[in-house]
Amino acid sequence: MLRGKIHRATVTETRLDYEGSITVDMDLLDRAGIWLGEKVYVANVTNGSRFETYTMPGDRGSGVIALNGAAAHLCGIGDKIIIMGYELTDEPIKAAVVLVDDGNRVKQVFSY
Repeated sequence: MLRGKIHRATVTETRLDYEGSITVDMDLLDRAGIWLGEKVYVANVTNGSRFETYTMPGDRGSGVIALNGAAAHLCGIGDKIIIMGYELTDEPIKAAVVLVDDGNRVKQVFSY
């Protein structure tokens, strides 16, 4: 079940020389209910690529969305992406959805 989503975030950095992951502003992770180190599914709205990686902490309030390592080949600075965290459960989950603006600041939070 989808547990949390950061919708249409803007990639701010790509770092090829890194062991791999996605660095996300901790405020955004908290609002979406996505955990540090969690495996996430990333969909690139700009170019259609999709991949899995894990989350790393970015400075609070920075708006950072950085693709690291091999994933940096799949996104460019300025690309729009969707970051999704899932949970295996037999119970219904209300997913936290965080909509962000072009600076990765929270515009709206809702559930579905």
